[in-house]
Amino acid sequence: MRRIGVVLFQLGGPDSLEAVEPFLYNLFSDPDIIDFPGARLARKPLARLIASSRAKKVQHHYAGIGGRSPIRELTARQAAALEGKLRQSLDARVVVAMRYWHPLTAEAIAEVKAARVEELVLLPLYPQYSSTTTGSSLREWDRCAIHLGLPTRVVREFYEHPGYLDSLVEQIQATLERFQEPEQVHLVFSAHNVPVSVVEAGDPYPAQIEATMKLVLERGGWGLPAHLCYQSKVGGARWLDPPLDKTIEELAARGARKLLIVPIAFVSDHVETLSEINIDAREHAASCGIEQFEMMPGLNDSPRFIRALAELVEGAVASGEWRVAAYPTTLKPLSTRAWRERGADSTGT
Repeated sequence: MRRIGVVLFQLGGPDSLEAVEPFLYNLFSDPDIIDFPGARLARKPLARLIASSRAKKVQHHYAGIGGRSPIRELTARQAAALEGKLRQSLDARVVVAMRYWHPLTAEAIAEVKAARVEELVLLPLYPQYSSTTTGSSLREWDRCAIHLGLPTRVVREFYEHPGYLDSLVEQIQATLERFQEPEQVHLVFSAHNVPVSVVEAGDPYPAQIEATMKLVLERGGWGLPAHLCYQSKVGGARWLDPPLDKTIEELAARGARKLLIVPIAFVSDHVETLSEINIDAREHAASCGIEQFEMMPGLNDSPRFIRALAELVEGAVASGEWRVAAYPTTLKPLSTRAWRERGADSTGT
């Protein structure tokens, strides 16, 4: 039996308040995030400026959820559960590659080499494809893995996979049970935002978000009013509408008093769910007159979601074409130590 390596890709998150600024630098150094004419020369200075200007505000968000992101631990739990599930039928090893914080892509590649796998399945934990998330992670993998030379299959998206949809329905149903009068609940599906320019360039992300929402509502059969909005806009560019805060205001003005927020684009709890939704949006909703505000927890390592991930991997192994990395590495994310000891001009890891 050939040994299969599975790589789970995630955004990553700072593991301390000190790590927030270099994490932001890594994020805004990404050419898939900051791209405009002349960006190649301006990207790093601009990333330093954005990171330093936003660090205190972002640190405040992380301070409210324990001083660090839980995404590394949650993704590690997903990886362990997935490996256990896969090893019922495959000789599988599962590793984690974070895009902007440890364990970074290069660290995941070292784990893959140590595991002596013979084939790879790349599984970005972004159900809906976007060039800014899945695309960025896969391009970084190709840059770093050019000499790895392993046959590789990729799960590009899984926004309409039945097991994934069922795991969302299960979590929504469990959250609805917190309401004494669930028939009065408005379902608010909140997705991570992207610039309009990305969508105009052909990104399928919002269409896939809408498809996931439609399929979940069909499978759930709740018959409740449902609304789609976006969160986490950064900067002055045009982003997708409507934003979460305006959606809450409009629903409250129309008489809604019970909201269930569904973080539709996220499979793990992190700062955007635990702080932006569960703290900031909750407080905003209360100020608007919302009487009960509940957030669906992340899918995290729920058994149904882990089964869905296993089905995705098994399907990738059973079918599809193999490919190998095709171009060299160009981006080296900063570590906390590099940021602190060598300054923001460093490009070492």
